[in-house]
Amino acid sequence: MARGQKVLSEYDSKRIIAAAGIPVNRERLACSRDEAVEYANNIGYPVVLKGCSDKAAHKTEMGLVKLKLGSAGEVAKAYDEITGKGLDLDGVLVCEMVQGDREFVLGLSHDPQFGPCVMFGIGGIFTEAIKDVTFRVAPITERDAQEMLDEIRLSKLLAAFRGKPAVDRKALVRALTAIGDLGYRCNEIAEIDINPVIISGDQPVVVDALVVLNHP
Repeated sequence: MARGQKVLSEYDSKRIIAAAGIPVNRERLACSRDEAVEYANNIGYPVVLKGCSDKAAHKTEMGLVKLKLGSAGEVAKAYDEITGKGLDLDGVLVCEMVQGDREFVLGLSHDPQFGPCVMFGIGGIFTEAIKDVTFRVAPITERDAQEMLDEIRLSKLLAAFRGKPAVDRKALVRALTAIGDLGYRCNEIAEIDINPVIISGDQPVVVDALVVLNHP
């Protein structure tokens, strides 16, 4: 907030979310092409590269996301393409490529009447089209979180689905209650948008996130 930021970068947003106990994908912030290749080798291929800045909330539309990079050569080329756009970046995120068919959205918003509210629903690119979400006023209990999982229209996606195991509901409950605690205790946080949360095996993993700050 001292820097006058309205939002945090994806990297900083995920650090806050991870500190709250919510699992995020493995990633490193690279400041050179060589670092990007080194981090990709350590994480394991395929990887994703993303330009990182608090001014890059819509990275895909800005051409700052490169998916399914399978070699050091592809990582080096993608790094040059992202940094070559001439934008003021903090660096380039080198992320593990999380695989999964089911995507959800978790979030926090501020209602003028009720204050901070926790959101859960169907995520990914169809979030706005499907609009299958539910809300609770923060903080929330584990029972509240369990009810939220059952309230969305497509809640059957949480069960065993097309050969995939049932989602670890306890992990999602922990994530939702953690978001509620953040919103209730941290006045500096205005909104949290975590989308998508990909189900890898039976575990939810945060792949992208944005924290919006309050300003007096």
